[in-house]
Amino acid sequence: MFFLLRTAFWLSIVVMLLPTPDTMKTPDGVGAAKAVSAASATVSDMGQFCTRQPDACEVGSQALTQFGHKAQASAKWVYDLLTEKLGDNTARPAKATPADLEGSQNTLTASDTAPAFRGQVRQAEAKR
Repeated sequence: MFFLLRTAFWLSIVVMLLPTPDTMKTPDGVGAAKAVSAASATVSDMGQFCTRQPDACEVGSQALTQFGHKAQASAKWVYDLLTEKLGDNTARPAKATPADLEGSQNTLTASDTAPAFRGQVRQAEAKR
């Protein structure tokens, strides 16, 4: 549903931005200023809808709440289904025991800890 609303919105924006052919222009055409004022009046009117129609707003609120609960239950059902089919393959970190760490301490050599070679030092840099 929201996809259709978004598509309609963006298509209307694209149509409004396209140039109008001269044959279709009328002398009393709707300009951008009139369109913006009409849109703002529509938005402000939508803000007052619940004061004019409280029953419609209450029913809409209940429908959206029921839809939210249904979406939540559906997501849980899909999660449970996938967990059942795929199994619990979550990777868990291995716990190291002291016996595993016994021979792994101080294994770096002097060449491992030496700084990386950066090339020859230039004469100007050496005098600094």
